[in-house]
Amino acid sequence: MVVAPLTLSSLALATLFVAALPFVIYRRLRRPLALQPRDAIVGIAVFALFAMVIERALNDYMLHGNEASAAFLSNPLAFVVYGALAAGVCEEVGRFIGMRLLLKRHAAKSAGAARPARTDDGTALTYGLGHGGAEAWLVGVLVQVQWLLFAVFENRGQLDGYLSNLPPDSLMRIHLILASLSPQTAGIFALERVAALVFQIGLSVLMWRGVRAGWRGILPLAIGLHALVDVPAAMFQARLVPLGAVDAVYALGAVVVAGLLMRTFRRRAAAA
Repeated sequence: MVVAPLTLSSLALATLFVAALPFVIYRRLRRPLALQPRDAIVGIAVFALFAMVIERALNDYMLHGNEASAAFLSNPLAFVVYGALAAGVCEEVGRFIGMRLLLKRHAAKSAGAARPARTDDGTALTYGLGHGGAEAWLVGVLVQVQWLLFAVFENRGQLDGYLSNLPPDSLMRIHLILASLSPQTAGIFALERVAALVFQIGLSVLMWRGVRAGWRGILPLAIGLHALVDVPAAMFQARLVPLGAVDAVYALGAVVVAGLLMRTFRRRAAAA
């Protein structure tokens, strides 16, 4: 079986687009919004630790390492609730800690400077680009690059030899996934990653405003909103809803959040 050249090209272009998007946004807004790269680095570090290490370790234990929890979470509804809450708790606790550290750094910087450090939404945007950009790369781009390499080996007839250490069932699953790839797959991938980046920036702005205002309810609110965002994806994984419905919900939600963000930062850029 061969992956069509049009499919390969579409997947490559979608991957490049997703990979470049956080950098393009940062570059375009860096000067008008006085963005600082350190804020993005904090976002990258928080996602890497809390989502890629802590959340994955928790999921591995709950879904595979503990027989009682694995049996309970085999129920689709329980899986949806757990999956959404696990992502919300792990990422938003990390975001809260990262925002607190940023606020303290800004306060320390202001204490020793003639001009106070800026603590407006530009910090949240930069953090969100780091947090969401890390997600785009670690969950999206690197995985997609792997599938592109598999597709190239498949077209050359070298995939079985390249993955000779895999069990036959796993190798057959990879062949089936490659056979299902299409230009529409590339579009779905780009849509999902762009929507995720928009949601991460929106959640970062919300968290930053709450932390800056000293509002105690910001963490549970952010956890609830993050969990709500993850519910459609968890329902798809539990085979409760089709992928098309999930993508439609995410596209609509991303448009609404992006519109609110654009209004916020346009005002900031005009006032700068």
